[in-house]
Amino acid sequence: MRLGTIISIGASVVLALGALLIARLWMGNHPAHTAQAQAAAPIPDAPVVVAAIPIPWGAKLDYHYLKVIRIPRADMPQGAYASVGQVLNQEGGPPVALQAMAAQEPVLATKLTGPGERQTLAALVDPSMRAYTISVTAATAGGGHILPGDRVDILYSRELPQPPAKGDNWAPKIVGTTVLIQSVRVLGVDLNANPTSTQPAVPSTATLEVSMQDAEKLALAVQSGGTLSMALRRPGSAAIEPATHFMLDDPRRYARPAAYAADRAMRHASHSGIPHVERSAQVTVVSGETSSSVSVPNETARF
Repeated sequence: MRLGTIISIGASVVLALGALLIARLWMGNHPAHTAQAQAAAPIPDAPVVVAAIPIPWGAKLDYHYLKVIRIPRADMPQGAYASVGQVLNQEGGPPVALQAMAAQEPVLATKLTGPGERQTLAALVDPSMRAYTISVTAATAGGGHILPGDRVDILYSRELPQPPAKGDNWAPKIVGTTVLIQSVRVLGVDLNANPTSTQPAVPSTATLEVSMQDAEKLALAVQSGGTLSMALRRPGSAAIEPATHFMLDDPRRYARPAAYAADRAMRHASHSGIPHVERSAQVTVVSGETSSSVSVPNETARF
C-alpha cells in the first residue's frame, strides 16, 4: 500500500474522532438539545375509554357517550377500560353512570354500576356503610337547601322527664340537645338521589350514609321520641368536634326569679338524699353473635 494512502486514512480517522469529541462537548453545554433528543424517543402508550361528551348522573351508557384515546401507559388510571365494547358489552347490559363525568374524563369501573345492576341508591353506599332514612321538615333540614352529596351533623333534641308538681309548685320544663352524629353524607332527599342537583325543595325524608353503630343510635333516638335535625356543613369541612350536651332550663326562671329559686331550693332539699344519677347510660345491642354498646339519654336523670 502506498504511503500516501496510509496517511490519508489516518488523517480521516483523526478528523472523525475530533468531530465526535467536539459534538459531545457542544451537546454537554446545550441541555435543551439533549432533552429534545430524548423527547423524540417513543413513549409507550395504551388505549383508554373516556367520555366523548359530558355524561350526566344516571345516564345509561351507549356509543355516543364514549370514545377511545391513547395516553402514556404510566398514566393509565386504575379501573380504566381499554375499549368501548368492554364497557357496554357487560352481562346484564350497558351500565349506568353513578356520577357525572366531564368530556375527556376517563370512564372508570367505580363510576359505573356493576354488571346487571340497576342505578339505585344502594349502589351509592360505601361497602362498609349503611343507608338510613329519617323524617325531616323544612325547619330540621336546612330549609330545603340540604341536597344529596352534602355533609351534615345530626342533632337530637327532646324534653327531659321531670317530677310532677306538688301543691302550688310547678315543675320546670327542661329540654336537652346533643350532637348525635357528625359529618355524615346525605345520599338522598325524598326521592332525589342526584348529587348534581341544585334545586332546593321542601323535604319530608332524608337518607344518610352512616355506620352500623350510628344507624343503631338513630333508631334508638327515633324510638325514644324527640326531634332529629340536620346542621349543614361547609364543603370540605371534616372536623369532628368534642361531643357536647346542652340543656335549656324553664324560661319562667327569668320572669319569676324568686319563685323559681325557692322552687329549685325545695326540690334540691327533697332530693338531697338521692344518689347522683348520670344523664346518659350505656345500652348493649345484641345482633346474632355480635354486640355493640351505644350511649343514650338516661330517663331517670332529673337535674
